[in-house]
Amino acid sequence: MSKKLKVIPLGGLNEIGKNMTVFEYDDEIVIVDCGLSFPDDEMLGIDVVIPDFTYLKKNQHKIKGIFITHGHEDHIGAIPYFLKQFEAPIYGYKLTLGLVQLKLEEHGLMDRTTLNVVKPRDVIKTNHFSVEFIRVSHSIPDASALHIKTPYGSIVHTGDFKIDYNPIDSEMIDLNRFAELGREGVLLLLADSTNVDRKGYTMSESTVGASFDDIFHNNQDKRIFVASFASNVHRIQQVVHSCYAYNRKLAFSGRSMVNVSKLAMELGYLKVPDGMIIELNEIDKYPDNEIVIATTGSQGEPMAALSRMANSEHRQLQLRQGDLVVFSSSPIPGNEKSVKRVIDKILKLGTSVIYESLADIHVSGHAKEEELKLMHSLVKPKYFAPVHGEYTHLSHHAFLAESLGKSSSDVFIMENGHGIEIDKDGARYTKKVPSGRTLIDGLGVGDVGNIVLRDRRILSQDGLMIVVLAIEKESGKIVSGPDIISRGFVYVREAETLMSDAKSVLTHALYELEKDGVREWSSIKSTVRDTLRTFLYQETRRSPMILPIIMEV
Repeated sequence: MSKKLKVIPLGGLNEIGKNMTVFEYDDEIVIVDCGLSFPDDEMLGIDVVIPDFTYLKKNQHKIKGIFITHGHEDHIGAIPYFLKQFEAPIYGYKLTLGLVQLKLEEHGLMDRTTLNVVKPRDVIKTNHFSVEFIRVSHSIPDASALHIKTPYGSIVHTGDFKIDYNPIDSEMIDLNRFAELGREGVLLLLADSTNVDRKGYTMSESTVGASFDDIFHNNQDKRIFVASFASNVHRIQQVVHSCYAYNRKLAFSGRSMVNVSKLAMELGYLKVPDGMIIELNEIDKYPDNEIVIATTGSQGEPMAALSRMANSEHRQLQLRQGDLVVFSSSPIPGNEKSVKRVIDKILKLGTSVIYESLADIHVSGHAKEEELKLMHSLVKPKYFAPVHGEYTHLSHHAFLAESLGKSSSDVFIMENGHGIEIDKDGARYTKKVPSGRTLIDGLGVGDVGNIVLRDRRILSQDGLMIVVLAIEKESGKIVSGPDIISRGFVYVREAETLMSDAKSVLTHALYELEKDGVREWSSIKSTVRDTLRTFLYQETRRSPMILPIIMEV
């Protein structure tokens, strides 16, 4: 029986974020990316979401390394949580590993791994795999595609990419290498699907620079705040160019903006003239027309610097009438309402706002339809599996591949935990392996699940009713209570009749239990819950969480 090559996504499919893909053959596993995603509105209190590592736990002796395509959170954010359970070397470009190192230092995990800096076209070999890094363009420097050579043939994983013919750092995507691999023969292509449903080509990042110059020219009397992703070093570089052209100083606001910009300057990815950068506490020394602040908060995150400014809660910065805030990003799906709220608050302060629909101040880092067609045409894979996107994106990308002549039997729409296996007889879907999401809440990793989320949802929607009673130990008789405490359900002083009736209904139910000689606490608690739930729903059409507390005296 021939050995199988398995490609198993553990995250990043049918969702945006937590990208992680396992490549397995015999006794070896190589992992591509290890990212996180941010919680949706249903995940009350959750900080971040990471992949479920159960399958890797069962196969941890096989893991040979993690290969990182680029330094965005949805590709590196889960690495600290991975390294708390596993030890594995990590490979990536210089800036990517610099960002990883910042995370590992923060978590105290530098001794759990080795960070191996590679350059474009470098090849890392194991017994069964060889992994080659190929330069691509994206919205962060040092982005890479991967060429993974396996016993059954070559796999190309594009990572997140676009085809930018005029990149900010002059480092062009290595189309020649993709063409060479296509001529040599590619077994499987895994390609970014984020913008597959958008026609044409993604604009070059360099086009944003002209928009910044226009904004700076038209607002020469104002302080200018530019909100962007901290990792978008190319965007910050263009802010620097405009600051230089209009003789302005630049300050950074937000911990991640400060840390990433400092790292990028140290590594040479962000080039800033001497004397341009100032500290936030120095901005009052300069007139408004000489100040620019690059800040986090472009996604409306509640604790980000810009949100705190919008709420007048920032310790060092106050937005005021005459300032200008530029949102140099587009909302991640799901963040639209948060961004809109922040914009509304800023406008109420009398501050002007420019966002994407008003000016060309953002371009995507992902390939649109025509660029994806070019990638398919260059690589010419035998099999194709779309990655990085929700099901709409994946299915649209599958149709695109078929429109280019690919047989539908050679196109695989994978799911997290449900990948494909390849051997000498061809490719097919694998058996499903454990996958899903692990929720991070504070220092807790995976200790919040669906039941806890359900309870939080009930508490947030209908509140809590606590019922307290005391039972005599020997006789089992109720000697005190039931007393009812309401939190988040009704305001007791305005619902005295409801609370009094609820207490009467409970007292009668408990009297019937006592008369029947029922003394088990479980039975008493069940009666309290069922009786009160039925009464409250009849009276209010609401179902609060009911928590009985029994004391023995």
